[in-house]
Amino acid sequence: MKILTVALNTFREAIRDRILYLLLFFAAICIAFSRFLALLTVGDRIKIVKDVGLASISLFGMLMAILIGTGLVYKEIDKKTIFTVIAKPIHRYQFLLGKYLGLVLTLLVMIVLMSLIFLVLIFVHTLTIEWKLLIAIFFIFIELCILTAVAILFSCFSTPILSSLYSLAFYLIGHLSWSMETLIKKVKPGIGKTLLQILYTFLPDLENFNFKTEVVHNLPLPSEIYLHSFLYGLFYSLFLLALAMIIFHRKDFV
Repeated sequence: MKILTVALNTFREAIRDRILYLLLFFAAICIAFSRFLALLTVGDRIKIVKDVGLASISLFGMLMAILIGTGLVYKEIDKKTIFTVIAKPIHRYQFLLGKYLGLVLTLLVMIVLMSLIFLVLIFVHTLTIEWKLLIAIFFIFIELCILTAVAILFSCFSTPILSSLYSLAFYLIGHLSWSMETLIKKVKPGIGKTLLQILYTFLPDLENFNFKTEVVHNLPLPSEIYLHSFLYGLFYSLFLLALAMIIFHRKDFV
């Protein structure tokens, strides 16, 4: 009940943030622009619209998660309102988990709004509802849940600007970690290769949630990969939240 209360208060606070609507506006512009971009290209125009639309949802969702998430905890500490919170009969982990769930709920609402604009545009083109696109959108949301946990983790011990940079670096590393796997295969056995393998194990692999190409081009995928990606996202988010809770529990606010 306490976690739910914090989550709802966080949702009300986040939903009033102007930057959220600014990002939503630009996302809608980019999704609509895909229609005009398709007219200028040669080939299957509807695939261009799908590609740009899904990329826009992913990009602006990422910006929302980072820009809002990195300030959630820091604002409470900076404005000293954290003292009012910890003075109440609520555990620190409940407060942090409530913040996380509140932002996830906010992102869910934003993703739904962007998806509606996107699906309506696709319907105008094809006169059919492309339900398969929801698979790609769902895993974009799972990726955003991880980014939200990352943003909250960094906000527990850093300023919003640095936290945003760290979270953005996490996002970029997560989408480029596949290159490390290639590097590991080329490195000779030894300490260097072992260290790279350990680093690769803990680094995020956000490409696990990238099904845009497969969905747009109707490429077949085994159903097991969806379950694997979902579980990977779930446990990685829990791992990051556990780290955030440990740091937040040991933090001295005096």
